[in-house]
Amino acid sequence: MAIEIKTIPQYQVAFIHQKGSYTQIPEVLGKVVGWLMTQDVEIQMPIYGTYYNSPHEVTEEELDWEVGAAFTGKLKEGTEDIHIKTIPEHQAVSTIFQGPYGEAASVYMDLIEYTQKEGYQIAGAPLESYLNSPDEVAESELLTEIQFPVVKIP
Repeated sequence: MAIEIKTIPQYQVAFIHQKGSYTQIPEVLGKVVGWLMTQDVEIQMPIYGTYYNSPHEVTEEELDWEVGAAFTGKLKEGTEDIHIKTIPEHQAVSTIFQGPYGEAASVYMDLIEYTQKEGYQIAGAPLESYLNSPDEVAESELLTEIQFPVVKIP
């Protein structure tokens, strides 16, 4: 598994922030992507999920996450559920995980340890970008890029 620290350029996203079971992700993500498809913007793949806590730490009802998609074009605002934000340029520790989405978190500790070894510290929640679809490939062939934002320790 290759791990690297890389610079992520600024980008804008449409997203829904949600609490509750991860089983809602496909429906919620479909809502964001479906709405973006009705706007005069270009959706930038891959779609993503950011996870603010862990199912190992909280109940299913307390899971705190967001899903969305990057886009190019101009959108002033979203809808009641769908929000727009700009992610500033930043550095991230990153790797590609191959296998079922539910197992991607198995490499989080490797990323955290690499970050510390390289003189950085984690500066935010993990982001998972889904590089292909279970509609197109077998579960064992799914690719997820995992990123944690990082800052250099002075």
